[in-house]
Amino acid sequence: MFPLLSKPRRPAARKPAPPETRTLDVAGRLMPLTIKQHDRATRITLRIEPGGRALKMTVPRGLAQREVNAFLDRHQGWLLTKLAKFSPEAGLRDGGEILLRGIRHRIQHTGSLRGLTETAIIDGYHVLKVSGMPEHLGRRIATFLKKEARADLERLAHFHARSIKAPIKSISMKDTRSRWGSCSFEGNLSFSWRIVMAPPSVIDYLAAHEVAHLKEMNHGPRFWALCEKLCPDMDEAKGWLKRHGSLLHAIDFD
Repeated sequence: MFPLLSKPRRPAARKPAPPETRTLDVAGRLMPLTIKQHDRATRITLRIEPGGRALKMTVPRGLAQREVNAFLDRHQGWLLTKLAKFSPEAGLRDGGEILLRGIRHRIQHTGSLRGLTETAIIDGYHVLKVSGMPEHLGRRIATFLKKEARADLERLAHFHARSIKAPIKSISMKDTRSRWGSCSFEGNLSFSWRIVMAPPSVIDYLAAHEVAHLKEMNHGPRFWALCEKLCPDMDEAKGWLKRHGSLLHAIDFD
């Protein structure tokens, strides 16, 4: 009789090491840093998260800590330059400024505890009049922007959807950092309300982009052709978002 041969055991899958988290001091600015090891990584990559509030680093598995630290030391100047444009928004105060549909509005705290947040033109300046407690100023501005964003995006999304005969199931406003919008297979559209700070053509592009996904759930040539048909200024709008989008994410309304 031949001896029974046991099946060779597969080597146990190596569990990925949990990401390391630390705080990095960039010229006095304390930044949360996540360091993740990756089997397929061949070099160190470092990126700034949307909004400039955190850093994410990917390194080859098993890389020595001294190599990680040396990389961070060498890139202090690069980080300082890149993070400069994410300086804390000084505009969320009485007399400061906030963008609305691409136009700078001077913030005017009315001093009244009650009242609507509303826009006005005073002495030729665009003004955003905000009531309530001073410590709630940012929160009240955010609430106003969400309301304005919903009005714009619902109108634009339904307009574009009618033009391609695609039904929309629902539209929601969120404060996402990784994407400006999304579209599900069920026809649910989601948008970042921060887009209302961008110029109208950029808001229109975002609406057209997500509506185009109702027909093409991909980013292939047919999708981009449909997107451009809905929004002829697509390239300019994409360029604006690439240059300025992170600045909108950087504003802290809390």
